[in-house]
Amino acid sequence: MLRGMDERAPARDKSRLHEDIRRRRRAVLIVNVRSRRGARNFRTARRLLDQAGFTVSSAHAVMRPGRLADRIRKALSSRPDLIVVGGGDGTIATAAGLLAHADAALGVLPLGTTNNFARSLGLPMDLAGAIAVLRDGKVADVDLGEAGGAVFANMLSMGLSVEVAGKVPHRLKRIIGRPAYPIAALFALPKHRPFRARLTYGDETVEADTHQLNVANGAYHHGRRIARDATVDDRLLTVYRLGDAGRLRVTAATVRHALRGPWLSQYAEPFVTTGRVRIETEPPVRVSIDGEIRARTPLDVAVAPNALYAMVPDGFTDD
Repeated sequence: MLRGMDERAPARDKSRLHEDIRRRRRAVLIVNVRSRRGARNFRTARRLLDQAGFTVSSAHAVMRPGRLADRIRKALSSRPDLIVVGGGDGTIATAAGLLAHADAALGVLPLGTTNNFARSLGLPMDLAGAIAVLRDGKVADVDLGEAGGAVFANMLSMGLSVEVAGKVPHRLKRIIGRPAYPIAALFALPKHRPFRARLTYGDETVEADTHQLNVANGAYHHGRRIARDATVDDRLLTVYRLGDAGRLRVTAATVRHALRGPWLSQYAEPFVTTGRVRIETEPPVRVSIDGEIRARTPLDVAVAPNALYAMVPDGFTDD
């Protein structure tokens, strides 16, 4: 079961929650100031929310990632309509897991490095634009993913990216942003060993050697579209590998996917689309969940349909 997930349905449907947010304009603000743009935007976020007509009952600048969940739980206990969370994908994944099936909407401020989940929601990447969505947008019910009891809002991955996640200096991410990851990958690749992955979904089993395997709930990876028709609201996971056992081919596959991904359908090769998949690897490998290493294979992964109320632009297609 998803962390923080209540077996009961929310007291309000998304239409009623949307009406209450528009009418009452009540919000709680929580910002991870360790995220790339969190510290320098906390005060600005508070000011822009005030200017947008919101009554911010409390505002919290979180320095320690371990305190984030406590802040969100306390915010939920006050029964707010809207909890606005600023940070990167790890921060948003924590918030999403705690708000799963809760009677409150998540407002996302994209203050991290790649902000993949925010992109999947169709949010502008600038702070003023994101807050304009809170003011003028709507409530949608979007999917989450679940893996071994942990929530992921955007992506689960294993292989080279796990090595990179542990080696990218926090300061480098703050300075150059997204390019920090491919730079770190180039240094990690020569020593990285491939693994064999076995995917079981429905009546199908697929095996392949690779350096990198991803399972996406959202539509973006490293700030780029995964596939033209992948969304965060399609009740599907998109599973794909980058290259095979060859070290040079994983680099070529990554570049090729970055260039072709936005034009490919998630129902075509190299993707597997499914609502549930079991992943086994030889040897067992560590698993990164929205940027944090939190599991190991073997692992069962599933989509949790319409698990999260989130603020999105009015033009977002809500299925």
